[in-house]
This record gives sequence, structure tokens and C-alpha cells, in this order.
Amino acid sequence: MGYVAVKGGSASIDASLERLKYERLRSGTSIDTADIAASLRALVDQVMSEGSLYAECVAALALKQAEGSPEEAVFILRAFRSTLQRSYYSRTIEGDSMQVERRISSCFKDIPGGQVLGASADYSHRLIDPALGAEDDAAARAFVDGYLSRPFSPRGWAPYPRVTDLLAGDGLLRLFPRDDSGPDDVTKEGLSFPSSRSMRLQVLARGQTGAVTALGYASLRGYGAVHPTVAELRFGRLPVYVANPEGGGEGPDDDYYLGFIRATEVETVIPVQVPDGSGGERIEFSVGYGFCFGRNETKAIAMSLLDYCLEYKDERYPTHDEEFVLLHIDSVEATGFISHLKLPHYVTFQSSLDSARATAKGKIDE
Repeated sequence: MGYVAVKGGSASIDASLERLKYERLRSGTSIDTADIAASLRALVDQVMSEGSLYAECVAALALKQAEGSPEEAVFILRAFRSTLQRSYYSRTIEGDSMQVERRISSCFKDIPGGQVLGASADYSHRLIDPALGAEDDAAARAFVDGYLSRPFSPRGWAPYPRVTDLLAGDGLLRLFPRDDSGPDDVTKEGLSFPSSRSMRLQVLARGQTGAVTALGYASLRGYGAVHPTVAELRFGRLPVYVANPEGGGEGPDDDYYLGFIRATEVETVIPVQVPDGSGGERIEFSVGYGFCFGRNETKAIAMSLLDYCLEYKDERYPTHDEEFVLLHIDSVEATGFISHLKLPHYVTFQSSLDSARATAKGKIDE
């Protein structure tokens, strides 16, 4: 389902669009898309994630066109994405290959490879900083030059072991056979029920950030009875490869490197009761998984909660109902359906109005 702008008198529509452009430019200045991509990174990442297209410059352009409205920018980005030719499919990307910029665990204080706090507002006081109002390009360059002049000891890139492997090594993690079958593609096949896990993960990954967070929060506070712990949260760069388009060798050395994507990956662990084989029960841990383009930590964590909820269904809770969750978190579908209420409903409302008047008149006559 998709809703577009209402059709009507062309002169009125042209005047409305011209006024829209005027409102965007009425201050006499125009923000550069490069500034949006550089300074509003979190917003650009959100739009790329919900738009299911990794293209920072295009997402920044969509935000400029949408005057900063995330839902409008996502609509524009999805529409643009639909015009693109899909020439290749990348090789499977493993989170183990991430060049980590940030890595934390809530399960253990000391983890193999260490905690890497990276850049995060989690440790700030969340107080407004009036000094930013006077910040200019010269001040920005001075800070960057000073920061880069400090001595530091780079770790160098090396793969980090997974925290969940610690639990698996102790026999406490619920394990499943590896499934290397090709994923379903909801952008080509459409969402159907019952859905496969690959479908669910795709819809969750490009779901509206606020909606995914809200439903994840609902499952956490009682509508699903899920209380996980973040085994590991990673943010960094993942290399993207495609097979040699000219054929030939099939080894990894024959693949073409396209570049990298910045992404957030989360594994949460949830304690569950399982039979111990002797008539009793023991505690084991199951895993919820979240993955989003860019820096989207809250959404990725919430996604991991909903991944678990939809994998282990419980009819008592709406957060375990795949139709309820997956049909209501899509940004374009949700905003489109709400926005369509602005379209003319003259006929249907007149019918309701006539019925209401007739009912009221009947009561008066009585």
C-alpha cells in the first residue's frame, strides 16, 4: 500500500509547491548537503536505515528536500531506491569482519579484546551546550587539529571474539544448525505470513526507529515478559565484496572489494527455562539479533528484542504477533496511511453525516 499527494487543480498545486520552496529558502540561505552528511550523522543514518539504502549523500539530499522531516526523507529515499538497477548481490557479510569503532558488553566487565567505548553520548550529562551556538568552521578546524595532534596508540584492526562464544563454550547458549540458504527479499517478493526469519529481520532493520523502539520497550516492560542483557553491541565498518563479474575463480581472493558500510550489530541474551532431561528444568540463554545501517544503537537493541519475541511466539502478547509488529513499524506505510486522512473524503463523510442527521431527526420526532 502506498499513498501519494492528492491530485487537483494544477495551478493550485504549483502554487503550493512554490510556497513550499519559499518557506525552505525564506532566510536567504541554503544548507549544503555535505554539511548535513557531516554534521547530522545520526539523522542521516536513521534515514538510510529506514530507507533501506546505504547512500549518505542521497540521504542528506533527501533530508534537505524534506526540510529535515525523517518520514518524508525516507519516503523520498525509498522512491529513489525503487528506480535503481540491482546489478549484483554482495557476498555474505559477517559481523566478525567488522573494523570496530565501538564495542561494549553489559554481560561481563572484562571481555576478550576489551570494552571499546568509542564515541558516544551515553557518558555525557545531557545538558544543553550554549557554546555550540557560537561554534564556527575555524573553531571546528582548530579542535580537529588539536585532537589529531595528541599521541595515541592505535590498536590496529584485528577481529574481536564474540561475547556469546563465552556462553556457548559453557554450554549455556541455545545453538541451532547453521542455515546458509538464500534470504527472502521483501523488496521484491513482498511480506507474507507466516514470515521467514529473513523477512522479519529485513522489515525490522528498515522499520521506523520510533516504532521499533516503542514496541521493543513494550516487550521489555511487560507486554512480552522479555528482559534481555546486551551480550555485545558493535559499531564500525564492514567490508562489502561481490563475486568477480567476469567469472573465473570462486575464492575470496577473486572477489571485488566495493568499499565499506558503517553499521551497528547487537546480540542480546535472554534467559529461558528448558528441560534438563531428568524431569526438571535448567536455565539456558537464547539470542536476539539486531542490525542497522549506520549508528542506530537504540533501534538495533530494540530490534533484537522483537527478533526474539517473533521467533518465540506467545499469543498473550501483541509484541509476539508478527502481523501486529511487522505491519505497523514501516515508516512509509504508517505515515502514508495517516497522511491519507488529509485527502478528500467528501463522499464517505457526507454519507456518515446524512446517517447521523437522520438518526438525530428520528429521535426528535419521537
